[in-house]
Amino acid sequence: MRILVIGSGGREHAIIRKLKESPKVDKIYAAPGNGGISKDAECVDIGAMDKEKIVAFSKENAIDIVFVAPDDPLAAGMVDALIANGIRAFGPRAEAAIIESSKVFSKNLMKKYNIPTADYEVFNDPAKAIEYIEEKNKYPVVIKADGLALGKGVIIAQTRKEARDAVKEIMEDKKFGDSGNNVVVEEFLTGPEVSVLAFTDGIALKPMVSSKDHKRAYDNDEGLNTGGMGTISPNPYYTDEIAEVCRKTIFEPTVSAMNSENRTFKGCLYFGLMITPDGPKVIEYNARFGDPEAQVVLPRLKTDLVDIIEAVIDERLSQLDIEWKDEATACVVMASGGYPLAYKKGLEITGLDEDGQVSGAEVFHAGTKLENGKFYTNGGRVLGVTSSAKTLDDALAKAYEAVKKISFEGEHYRTDIGRTK
Repeated sequence: MRILVIGSGGREHAIIRKLKESPKVDKIYAAPGNGGISKDAECVDIGAMDKEKIVAFSKENAIDIVFVAPDDPLAAGMVDALIANGIRAFGPRAEAAIIESSKVFSKNLMKKYNIPTADYEVFNDPAKAIEYIEEKNKYPVVIKADGLALGKGVIIAQTRKEARDAVKEIMEDKKFGDSGNNVVVEEFLTGPEVSVLAFTDGIALKPMVSSKDHKRAYDNDEGLNTGGMGTISPNPYYTDEIAEVCRKTIFEPTVSAMNSENRTFKGCLYFGLMITPDGPKVIEYNARFGDPEAQVVLPRLKTDLVDIIEAVIDERLSQLDIEWKDEATACVVMASGGYPLAYKKGLEITGLDEDGQVSGAEVFHAGTKLENGKFYTNGGRVLGVTSSAKTLDDALAKAYEAVKKISFEGEHYRTDIGRTK
C-alpha cells in the first residue's frame, strides 16, 4: 500500500512510525513533513491545507489511503475533497470535525444530549461577556475562543482583571483571528485531567489506552498554555470504573449524538476529560489524534494501524479486536526557548544520530528541518523524546536520560512530566 500522511508535527511522525511497522505498507509520503519525518517517509512540498494539490498528488501517485492528521485541514473539508475524488481517507468530514472547530457547537451538543460538561454561556459581544463574568463573580473562570487556535485558545482567568483582559485579547484584539468572534465562558472544574482517544467508524467506538497531557509551559503547571509539553500513558487517575462511566455517559452518547445531528463521525475522536468530584466531565473534544498524546498512545498499539484505518473507513470496526502493550510510556517535549511566545529558529541540534534518533528512546520530530545532514530547530515544540518501560517511573527515567543527550541553544523542557496532578 501507498499511504500519504498530511501534517508536519510530532503527532504525524508518531503516526508514520507506526504505519512503517505494517507489512502492508510499501511507501509512505508526508505533506509537508519535517526534518525527522524525512528519514521515515518521502516528504512532498505541499501545504497541509492545499486540497487541490493533495488530491492531484494522491491521484498521480496511486495513493491507497490519505491520513489527514491535523485539525485545520479536517475543519476545512480535506476528507470531503478526497472522498469526492474517489480517494480513501482517514478522518472526519468537515460536518463532523465541527465538534472540535467550534466550541459553541460542541458545548451546545453536550447540553442538548445531556453529556456531562461544565456550565457555560456563549457570547458574541465582549461587553456582555464581561458583564456576565462580573455578575457571576466566581474565579477562576475559563474563557475559550470558539474556533481553532493551535491548542492555545483557552484562558483560565484567576481574577476579574485577568478575565477582562482575556475577553479583550480574544474578542477585540483578535489574538486568534476569527476564532475569537464568539467565546464560551465556562465554570472552572477541578480534578485530574485525562485524555482518551478513541477510534470510531460512526457505529462502534473503541477507546485507546488513556494518557495525560501537561499543557503549561513550566514546572508545577505554571506559565502559559502550550500545545503540550509532555505526556504519559496510562493515566494513573483513569481507573476501570471511571472508564466504564465514561463509556456509558460520554463516549457512546457522543457518537450517537453526532449521528442524530446527521454529522456521523469517522476517525479518531479525542475526549479531553476532567475527573471531578461529581464524576467525569468533558472539557473539550478534538477531531483527531492529540499532540503529544499520539506520541505515547501509538507506541503502545500492538494491532496493525492499517487494519484499524481500513476498518474505520469501511465501517466494520466492531469486527476488529484492538490490542495494546501492557507497559507505560512517557514523552518529554523539548521546546525552543521562549515558546509559546517568540523563539529563534535555525539552531543546530546536537546529540541525535543520522536518523534523528537517540539511544534509549524514540524521538518524534515536531519542529525540525534537515540541511546537509544536520538537524536544526524549525518550530516552538522541537522534539518529543519518548520511552517505554514496565513502570511509569522507569519510562520517565529513560526519557529524561535521553533528553540530557540532546541539546540546542536555549532548549526548554519541563522536569516534572508525570509528577503533577
